[in-house]
Amino acid sequence: MKAVILAAGIASRLRPLTDHTPKCLLEIGGRCLLARTLDGLLANGIREVVVVTGYLREQIMDFVGTHYPGLKVEYVCNERYASTNNIYSLWLVREKIRGEEILLLDSDIVFDPLLIKAVLESLEATCLALNAHPLSEEEIKVIPDAEGRVAEISKTCSIEEAVGESIGVEKMSPAYTSALVGELDRMILGEKQVNLFYEAAFERLIPQGKTFGIVDTTSYFSMELDTVEDFLQATGKIPPHLL
Repeated sequence: MKAVILAAGIASRLRPLTDHTPKCLLEIGGRCLLARTLDGLLANGIREVVVVTGYLREQIMDFVGTHYPGLKVEYVCNERYASTNNIYSLWLVREKIRGEEILLLDSDIVFDPLLIKAVLESLEATCLALNAHPLSEEEIKVIPDAEGRVAEISKTCSIEEAVGESIGVEKMSPAYTSALVGELDRMILGEKQVNLFYEAAFERLIPQGKTFGIVDTTSYFSMELDTVEDFLQATGKIPPHLL
């Protein structure tokens, strides 16, 4: 299995913290987000990583090269990082994920490595990590179907019907990645939909019978860091064993 980490964005909502530093290199508890992600992957036996870079990409490449010299890592650059969203970054790695089993991760989350373990050990070949907590308009929310799989996943779906937040860690089977790349091609090449969240492609696959199982990882610490306030809160919320 390979992991794909999306780390191309400017993270304008985190300015001034990201004026001279990419978001994934910002530190929480003495370690940056990217180091925490890579350490979590290595702790779970994943040693092949694809990183989509863009904004200040040289800093990311220098960091990984210096601190993880033995890691098998490939870089894909999103040259359009200032004008596209993460669906475009995901599409850029299409030839590296098509027909492959992958773990997809956003680069702006701090989490317990046991969360990855729970997702990898799920009997569902394609599944995502879900955190159940009080929801707002901001989160990517998940509504389940009658079988407990994902029926809807977006920021705009009903808060009342949602069971939690998709935190940005998804395991995908070879069959799913093949279908996903086909859908991404239609959206990017045919429809020029470069400014959406990648979950929009997930939603379009659901009526085709391709969806995610749900792994409840609420018992493991995780937090998405979008704003300066998020970083200040995370410093106080992160459990001592993750410092």
